[in-house]
Amino acid sequence: MLEKQSESAQHWAHAFYPFDQLKREISKAVVGNEETINFIIIAILANGHVLLEGVPGIAKTTLIKAVAQALGLSFKRIQFTPDLLPADLIGTLIYNPKTQDFETKKGPIFTNIVLADEINRAPAKVQSALLESMQEQQVTLGAQTHKLDKPFLVFATQNPLEQQGTYQLPEAQIDRFMFKVHMGYPGMAHEKEIITRPPIDSVINQMINKEDIFLAQQHVNAVYVDPVIVDYIIRLVSATRNPSQFGLQELQDSIQLGASPRASINMYKAAQARAFLENRQFVTPDDVKKVALPILRHRLILSFQAHGLAQTSDQLTTTILKQLPTP
Repeated sequence: MLEKQSESAQHWAHAFYPFDQLKREISKAVVGNEETINFIIIAILANGHVLLEGVPGIAKTTLIKAVAQALGLSFKRIQFTPDLLPADLIGTLIYNPKTQDFETKKGPIFTNIVLADEINRAPAKVQSALLESMQEQQVTLGAQTHKLDKPFLVFATQNPLEQQGTYQLPEAQIDRFMFKVHMGYPGMAHEKEIITRPPIDSVINQMINKEDIFLAQQHVNAVYVDPVIVDYIIRLVSATRNPSQFGLQELQDSIQLGASPRASINMYKAAQARAFLENRQFVTPDDVKKVALPILRHRLILSFQAHGLAQTSDQLTTTILKQLPTP
């Protein structure tokens, strides 16, 4: 019995250690964004996509490039523009006169990590081209369906300030992002460190390979979640739909539509991944609370009354987290 426990502990340590080192490696290139780095690693472990929001010049692109280098995965950056076409993203069929047949020309989405830079600058046609790949991890070209290589992760960026030449992301697409993470300006001490650091290519080493990711994901899926924690997740998400049922009458008129069941699934998986990163084999209520805000903030559709009162989804979600009883 002791031998089995010892062997299990060794397997766990073998899966955990590379990701513990991964946080330190990525931090070499990006200073002062430990929380954002944690969310990105959680998304990798939970096989989820991330939407990064922040003003230009705060290292959103640098962060994703550093992640790709440290993981050793194939990486493609796509600059989204108003004239971008779906074929520029997923590929197209090209007629070959020699063979008198159509050949598949795969687009840049056929990679492990996609950086969709300024995703809100592309029109609805291009946005819709991402839907199938983000949810089903496959692409349909003509009559053929092509599976994407695993792991497949989309990291998108957008500027929250500039509205000219941008398009609002469809609710169906934004719901497919596990996290929406806000990146802010660095502090003065961090900014001093940033300007004296060497270029990113000279500091980031590959720490993990695909096998390490798959092994860690297996351990994450095995992290124990007590039924009480599951009920807490369900109540959190349900409170965004019917606040008055949970004693939050003051929020009832502020939320037009609450979070979808996909939010519950993502919260469950993300809580498991966070517990794994904390070197625990069980989920606590604190794990759920830590991942709840970036999971819920982009899924709440606020009412006209909330907009009139200048309320934000972050404020409403924080109120729910504070007032809903914690198990």
